[in-house]
Amino acid sequence: MSKGYLIVNVYLETIAEPVEGATVIITGENYERTYSTNSDGKTETIELDAPNVEYSLKPEYTVKPYSTYDLKVNKPGLNTVIIKKVEILPGETSFQDVYMKADNSTDIINLPEHELWEPSPGKGEQQFTENPDMLRILPRVIIPEYVIVHDGVPTATAARHVVPFTDYIKNVASSEIFSTWPLESLRANVHAIVSFTLNRIFTEWYPSRGFNFTITASPAFDQKYTHNRTIFQSISNVVDEMFRYYIRLSGTTFPFFAQYNDGVKTNIPGRLSQWGSVEQANRGLNAIQILRHFYTPNLGLFVAEEIVGLPTSFPGFNLRVGSCGNEVLAVQTRLNRIRANYPGIPAISPANGEFGESTRRSVETFQRVFNLPVTGVIDIATWLRITYLFTAVARLQQGARW
Repeated sequence: MSKGYLIVNVYLETIAEPVEGATVIITGENYERTYSTNSDGKTETIELDAPNVEYSLKPEYTVKPYSTYDLKVNKPGLNTVIIKKVEILPGETSFQDVYMKADNSTDIINLPEHELWEPSPGKGEQQFTENPDMLRILPRVIIPEYVIVHDGVPTATAARHVVPFTDYIKNVASSEIFSTWPLESLRANVHAIVSFTLNRIFTEWYPSRGFNFTITASPAFDQKYTHNRTIFQSISNVVDEMFRYYIRLSGTTFPFFAQYNDGVKTNIPGRLSQWGSVEQANRGLNAIQILRHFYTPNLGLFVAEEIVGLPTSFPGFNLRVGSCGNEVLAVQTRLNRIRANYPGIPAISPANGEFGESTRRSVETFQRVFNLPVTGVIDIATWLRITYLFTAVARLQQGARW
């Protein structure tokens, strides 16, 4: 057996309000232990048994390539949350968010098996195809702050989830591929997932048909999204790095409709083979070469420059020790406000628009708390997460919740 790792993050209804002192009971085969959350709502990093990595690096369907554990989270005055089948992969850190309520109920969340182990009905057989005559086109390719996900097929009554764009991509990627795969394979699959999503957004595929959502959670129509699912650190890091990059055919202005399948149980020509991407990465191909191999050589990689819906835009360059100006002051002000809810984040003093060691320490702690690469540098992923948390904290202070 190998080892995988788990961090549980516990919040009171919204990420703006961490729950300190929650009891987290983890059970699995021959395993039961109890942990507690700190002032940031996080458990320690928990080491758990996982299968050998070889089972997740090839399409092996006799041995499940991940282990699963059940969580039970409680605290006096709050409801009990039970999450079943949290996935643990070898050598990988899994992040599991838990949202509690101030009542005496019990919520039981049964997570499905991973798509590569047990595909959803209709997977790889999208019933909506492109028809340019019906499309309502946006004037430019944008990254939205949020995606509205319909948790079912389009015409069925189902819950709708308002999900930050990067969190949506991380969820789909964690549902669709294994985080143990080679880096260029992960990047190729993330580019395809981002491009598929931006195609739906750019063409306003569902709103143009009278639906009040961006995309569905059904892989029979779109991509697999599992609300409350476990997210893997390697995938999270790739998404934070690559979420603005999409593929586009030469001579077109819109994101490529990047359909994909596993390449084993379903293997439709002209679609990205998920397992095939592993083979091509092992042969030395980079992400765009992998995509051109499966789709067409007539593909390029582009960047969506604009992220809509945020109070202030990323300045276009990273902020680090030695940076100064209004952008630094804005970050300092936001981090000092966020630390009122997350006291583990050090205060920045003075907050004067100069990026010094005090700011670096605060940024590093923020990145650690919110599962970002700990660099002390404010790149676009850190900027977005700070902005998102600052907005959430402000809404909570005003008595509003997401």
